[in-house]
Amino acid sequence: MTEVHTLDVPGARLHYEVRGSGPVLVVVGQPMSAAHLASLAEALAAHHTVVTTDPRGIANSPLEDPELDVPVDQRADDVVAILDDLGAGTADLFGSSGGAVTGLSLVTRHPDRLRTLVAHEPPLLELLPDREAQRAATDDIVATFHAEGPGPAFGKFMAHAGFVGGDEGAPAGPPPGPPPSEQDMRDAARFLAHDLLVTTRYVPDVEALRAAPTRIVIGVGEASGHLLTHRTSTALAEELGVAPTFFPGDHGGFLDDPAGFAEVLTKVLAG
Repeated sequence: MTEVHTLDVPGARLHYEVRGSGPVLVVVGQPMSAAHLASLAEALAAHHTVVTTDPRGIANSPLEDPELDVPVDQRADDVVAILDDLGAGTADLFGSSGGAVTGLSLVTRHPDRLRTLVAHEPPLLELLPDREAQRAATDDIVATFHAEGPGPAFGKFMAHAGFVGGDEGAPAGPPPGPPPSEQDMRDAARFLAHDLLVTTRYVPDVEALRAAPTRIVIGVGEASGHLLTHRTSTALAEELGVAPTFFPGDHGGFLDDPAGFAEVLTKVLAG
């Protein structure tokens, strides 16, 4: 059974969903919505109270001003607002992609709220030695969106991330899955116009992360070696002085095999 909640917060209304029972586990993406994470949440619900959410500005979490950017720190504060609404003092958090960046901010801003953070492939381009080239490529993706629309821009994004073309072993086309819905297209446009730069230019406070009581796990897909997020995840792991933890699949491994991914994640959370 899934409980659906809404929470009014300054500037937005947040949609979140709750499944299962046991220790609270927040599962968050960016720009992925709760709907994209439902299969993983169902697979985790046997052992956890799983909370998924539509991030502010995505899907069913509308902004009062849809033209505003949402800072990473605001996304982290929104997760805390949801925990407060549930009466949960502490939780574990699995964040993938931009959701992993949200989790890192949460640990920095609210170090007493997370027991364990599993940050799965955060796209922290500012940690890379070629960060200036990465900035230029990201700026070009955003400029393409404004000049030519989401299709050409998303094509550039997928190529730059490593999902299409490129290195030996990389897939020859976009990841498999159902065709995008109208909501997916709206969320993709929001991602390109407002969220991509905010997320990729976030610089984690490594000293604060090291000092926090939260156990931090950096997750990397076993099949992500050709992806840009493999580089960023490895860079963050090196900054924190931890070894990466490998998960099934690539950047979206939890979409391809939610049960297998949940099994590994449950073991990781158990320590």
